[in-house]
Amino acid sequence: MTTRRQILQSAVAPMIVPSLVLGQRAGAIAPSDKITFGGIGIGSRGAHVLSKLLNVEQARFVAICDVRNARRETIKSTVDQKYGDHGCQMYDDQYELLARQDIDAVLIATGDRWHTPLSIIAAQHGKDVYCEKPCSMSIEESWALGAAFRRYNRLYQAGCQRRNGANFQLCKEILKSGALGKLQALYANVGPSVNWPPLPSRDWLAAEELPPKQVLDWDRWLGPAPWRPYHSSYVTGGWRNFYDFHGGGILEWGSHTVDLCHWAADYDDTQPVEYEPVGTNVGPYQVNCRYANGVKLVMRDNAWDGALKTGSCSFRIEGDKGWVETGDATRIECSDNIRPLLRPTESAALALENHVKELVRCIKTRQATSASAAAAANSHVTCHAAFIAYQRGKTLTWDTTKHEFTNDEIANRMRSRALREPWRV
Repeated sequence: MTTRRQILQSAVAPMIVPSLVLGQRAGAIAPSDKITFGGIGIGSRGAHVLSKLLNVEQARFVAICDVRNARRETIKSTVDQKYGDHGCQMYDDQYELLARQDIDAVLIATGDRWHTPLSIIAAQHGKDVYCEKPCSMSIEESWALGAAFRRYNRLYQAGCQRRNGANFQLCKEILKSGALGKLQALYANVGPSVNWPPLPSRDWLAAEELPPKQVLDWDRWLGPAPWRPYHSSYVTGGWRNFYDFHGGGILEWGSHTVDLCHWAADYDDTQPVEYEPVGTNVGPYQVNCRYANGVKLVMRDNAWDGALKTGSCSFRIEGDKGWVETGDATRIECSDNIRPLLRPTESAALALENHVKELVRCIKTRQATSASAAAAANSHVTCHAAFIAYQRGKTLTWDTTKHEFTNDEIANRMRSRALREPWRV
């Protein structure tokens, strides 16, 4: 009799797996029928995602890998307390965790520099992946991510959970209904302005005494990033805004809001063809983009109508007959003609829960996730291209077929970053 795990590991194309094969029964789910997860690099954000995963009855978290012993111990304690046993295993080497044949998928919530390499390595080991955003550090990494998950036929769920938020889904529904008329413009909040200008620092902090390797594996923490002396603030969340570790303000926020724009407009398979930076010296900071069909994408750090009411990670859709806008506060602002179409939506806090549940469901059925590697690649390429235009201080044009800038060779060299040996994408 073919087991569920054999089916998952040998799958060469998306397929529907009948519940009989999966062993689903009325009532509780047998342990052998649960989707098993491991985690790599679980800090504060990862722990929040993990808290949702631990409440999914059809999933089981069995292993944690981290370069910091304190975090390994913390996650193990959390998981064991939740399940009432001592089954969560600890690893300091991702390859040992990924070698486990009983693990179906991994939750990756490391710093940004590790997101693409670890996701690809996990796919090579036959694992499905949930990876926190931003999903890549460069245009080159974005394409490599999408290509790897096609090649290895694995499922990927980017940490863009607002695609599973009811208020965001209602805005997309309103666009698709035709009530907004012909799509004219999309707006992505890539602020607040304290994160601008979005050029991360390149300075190094003064070296501190390196902890023992069993406490912190500094070389593995750096991973594909250039070597630099150890400083304790890097490993406690202070790595942001350093160029080696961080993609800048546009990527930090745009990986959510530009992603929402692409998702709502069904642009998951394309990118804008023009990027015009505005306010590169004094602000307000903005990048005006244009798609081949003429639709505008505006990334900006200053609020538009209603943004203070709709909350963080807000996005706006404008058509020739009306507009609609929402954010993490779940409130929806709109033109007067759209108000009759509004209805109450669930709490924004449920978006992440829905997002994690979707991945578990898709792993069982082998259906595509909403925030796939291909979708993440396109929205992240858009963010990276906008950031490059901002750094260059000029309007750049982009060939969506050749994946290159057509008017600036320096910008083309900025599509990739060197990775420290032996890491590759």
